[in-house]
Amino acid sequence: MKKIGVSILGLGVVGGGAYKILTQHREFYQRTQDVDIVVESVLEKNRARALALGVPEERIASNIAEVVFDPDVNIVVEVIGGVEDAREYVLAALNAGKTVVTSNKELVCKFSHELERAAKRHNAGLYFEASCVGGVPIIRTLLDGVQANRISSMMGIINGTTNYILTKMTKEGTTYEEALADAQRLGFAEADPTADVEGYDAAYKLSILSSLAFHTKVPLAKVFREGIAGVDKEDIGHGNSLGYELKLLAVGKQSEAGIEVRVHPAFVRKEHPLANVDGSFNAVFLTGDSVGEVMLYGRGAGELPTGSAVVSDIIYAATHNENKYSTFKNTATADKDVKFVTDFSSAYYLRLNVSDRPGVLAKIASQFGKYGVSIDKLVQAQGAGDKATVILITHETHELSLKNAVAKLDALEIAEVKTVLRVAS
Repeated sequence: MKKIGVSILGLGVVGGGAYKILTQHREFYQRTQDVDIVVESVLEKNRARALALGVPEERIASNIAEVVFDPDVNIVVEVIGGVEDAREYVLAALNAGKTVVTSNKELVCKFSHELERAAKRHNAGLYFEASCVGGVPIIRTLLDGVQANRISSMMGIINGTTNYILTKMTKEGTTYEEALADAQRLGFAEADPTADVEGYDAAYKLSILSSLAFHTKVPLAKVFREGIAGVDKEDIGHGNSLGYELKLLAVGKQSEAGIEVRVHPAFVRKEHPLANVDGSFNAVFLTGDSVGEVMLYGRGAGELPTGSAVVSDIIYAATHNENKYSTFKNTATADKDVKFVTDFSSAYYLRLNVSDRPGVLAKIASQFGKYGVSIDKLVQAQGAGDKATVILITHETHELSLKNAVAKLDALEIAEVKTVLRVAS
């Protein structure tokens, strides 16, 4: 039976989960995978944390050199987070010929070209299933499950923190601030929630996933990003009454026009499978030219779900003699021949404050019409004083056309546009 030595860098939530799974399931993997996976060392500054997990003191490394120069270590697991130290440690491991498994989505998003180059040079593996969508095996699916297909689109809920916040606002009617505070109390959101609520975390993941799905480098700079900090519970309520649920969506599409990649809050029809993905759960909805529609659903974060993805990569690396690399030219920037769509198309939800007098709605429709924006639904809600609240859902139109129409309305003072949100098709 083949013996594989593993070293884990960091024993936080994900690293601790991976350590527990590896040690508790060692005999199971011997029996089912015909491989003996041994945790040879851990690199953890907080020795008390390591000891509390049951790590023998002699297996707690003091520095990265002890790990990369240990001949018994075949696979290095990076779960320390951040970028600079992680990048240094991963490159040191790869340059020493060690296969690397990482959960670090920012590192993979920004530096996979550099890491893969080092891996190829030293015949080492580089695996990162746990970097995207927690315990949901989306990367393995793209690489080894739907590779017979041309993927035309992917749409997903790939950040558990924002999904928890929006679910709480929808189900309980709380404000954004109240829902965020609750998410922080439960550990779903960091003290500084910027990476999650402003869409950075989802953008990192979308960059990685769309590169794999579309077989070309999709850099972070090409991802349109908009967060949920400005979401108002009033709009969630109006959308709900019209048959929609609000989600932070990651959308990737590939067509003859080019590739479009965007992260933003959007209304999803209640009949769509993604509309029922609540709390900290994640899901990705794929469309392939042969398989049709496929949805993967599961926990997007957490000690054991993400630890499961880490261990899955360890087992894959341990049981495959050949390393797999990108199916595309992995460089820092996009290939010069690849087109990216910036003026993408969508339907839109708008909430307007208008003067409650005859002819105003006709003027609004006329201004929209001048920019090729047609109205699908119009609902007048209860306003205050001489003002009325009007909710519009447009037919699909271009982003630039909608923005120009809204700017014209503001300039003419026909209506005060309070909210603009996209509606997923």
